[in-house]
Amino acid sequence: MSFYTSVSGARGAQAEIATISNNLANAQTTGFKKSRVEFGDLFSSTPAQIFRQVPGQGVRVMGVMQQFSQGTLSTTDKALDLGIAGEGFFVVKSAPPTDETSYTRAGAFSVDANRFVIDTTGSRLQLMPVDAQGNVTSTTTFDFVMPTVSANNPNAALTSVTIGLDGLAKCNFSDGSTQDLGKVALASFPSQEGLRPMGDAHWQPTDFSGPPTVAAASTGALGEIRAGTLERANVEVTEEMVALIAAQRNFQANAKALDAESTMSQTIINIR
Repeated sequence: MSFYTSVSGARGAQAEIATISNNLANAQTTGFKKSRVEFGDLFSSTPAQIFRQVPGQGVRVMGVMQQFSQGTLSTTDKALDLGIAGEGFFVVKSAPPTDETSYTRAGAFSVDANRFVIDTTGSRLQLMPVDAQGNVTSTTTFDFVMPTVSANNPNAALTSVTIGLDGLAKCNFSDGSTQDLGKVALASFPSQEGLRPMGDAHWQPTDFSGPPTVAAASTGALGEIRAGTLERANVEVTEEMVALIAAQRNFQANAKALDAESTMSQTIINIR
């Protein structure tokens, strides 16, 4: 029985080492969120047994839980680099015909050949419509398309775009006019830990996360949008290295226990 107990401990240590290794590998990935292994002990007894005399039967991995703590916002020189100081997620949608919606904290956006504002996977950033005062009129989202000229003056070329703390995207033109395109859509979830990772710092909702609630920045816990910044991975390398050493020692200890069990079994066989 102790053999299987030690095997479960070694497997648990392997799972923790794999998780920590993934965290370290993505320490420089924009918008990445680290994970942590949750363990549970194995224990069972029958009514005829005295529970105080029953040893545990090992450990099992309860789950690998994502940690959505805030990452450091680092300053860049690009207007379309967006960071979120809060709990919100950018809403992005893949190009037709898939039109698949996903959610991300990686705000490295750029403009493609068709003037769509896209992230590093090619998914299009979503906006919400606003009125003349800049107030959101609907939570129905649409693709962020960067104009080249003013809608009111075809001779006025686009000079710059600014995105405010509330996510309002405002274009400035050569004739001095401005145009509000909409507000960047942010989403929140009842349980962030229940989101399904898709890779490339993108997530999709599940039954465990609950459905998304879409709103503008500066609403509730969604947080503010900081233009000209990117959110770094929430991985503290020193902390992860310490955890890696501890997991490695845990694996070695269980390996020693397996070796001791093997030696004892061989001794008993030789006696017989």
